[in-house]
Amino acid sequence: MEWVGIATLIFGGCCSNVFTLEAIVKDIPDSGSLITFVQFLFVSIEGLFHFVDFSQPFFLKPSKAPYSRWTVSVLLFFLVSVINNYVWKLHISVPLHIIFRSGGTVITMLLGVIKGKKYTRGQVLSVAILTVGVILATFSQAPNKDSKQKATTTQFVLGIVLLLVAAILSSFQGLFSEVTYSKYGGNWRESLFYTHFLSLPLFAPLASDIIRQFGSVWGAHPRLHFETLGYDLHVSRAFMWLMLNATTQYLCIRGVNKLSGATSALTVGIVLNVRKFVSLLLSVVLFGNSLSSLTILGTVLLFIGAGLYSFEGRKAAERAKLAKADKDK
Repeated sequence: MEWVGIATLIFGGCCSNVFTLEAIVKDIPDSGSLITFVQFLFVSIEGLFHFVDFSQPFFLKPSKAPYSRWTVSVLLFFLVSVINNYVWKLHISVPLHIIFRSGGTVITMLLGVIKGKKYTRGQVLSVAILTVGVILATFSQAPNKDSKQKATTTQFVLGIVLLLVAAILSSFQGLFSEVTYSKYGGNWRESLFYTHFLSLPLFAPLASDIIRQFGSVWGAHPRLHFETLGYDLHVSRAFMWLMLNATTQYLCIRGVNKLSGATSALTVGIVLNVRKFVSLLLSVVLFGNSLSSLTILGTVLLFIGAGLYSFEGRKAAERAKLAKADKDK
């Protein structure tokens, strides 16, 4: 039953999250800051139920890692989240967003090489395949005079640059978090809470945008009518999608972390790649996003490369474990 619950959270939560996200940005592209803020606020409020401690000076349970470490993680996480949601304003399509973000392994490997980490030939080959896939899929989505895309060439290039910056920052955040966990310990719930809760003040410079975007979402049409407790409620469909987006985002995160704690990194990688592929298909089917033959080829290469990388990573870890065991004999 546990696996059923995990699968429901990942495929139900994550795929629904992509659906609600696209439902919002399709009608109101300039809503990225609001979407990010509501997601952070939702996770923070839920986390307070687990971390509030009125006996502590700041009414929060002590963190295992010093707050100086959280400062870096929070800043990186905030920037990545804001940038990834800002690109909707530039009319970057959801399929391209999914494809591009799935190629983060390339940057992770490059940063690993800089740190002196060694990779197997299989890992290098898989990343090469993945890179070719990302490049093909990206360039096939570029606007031209015959395309129906809303994005101009300038918007498209800027969007890709921002996604690349976000991917680099995300890789740095992952490496930094890895060091933090290995040095101080901790758990996913603590990381989830502090990275979201401590990020809330950083939204202050975006307050005017968030308020304006909320007004657009709240006043959008069509309107939905509910009768509850004797009151008539009229809310926009976009507002409903916004609330569902924050909820499904949290469910998705819970599912991924539960999966990480219940199985190997290889299984996690495979499941998440399948989930992204399902999200991509849903985006195409439900929202009429078209994929050219070149985009399809690039997507297939990307997921093949990602799968091979996960498999090779598991093999490398097993070899390292055996080598260490032989050395300790």
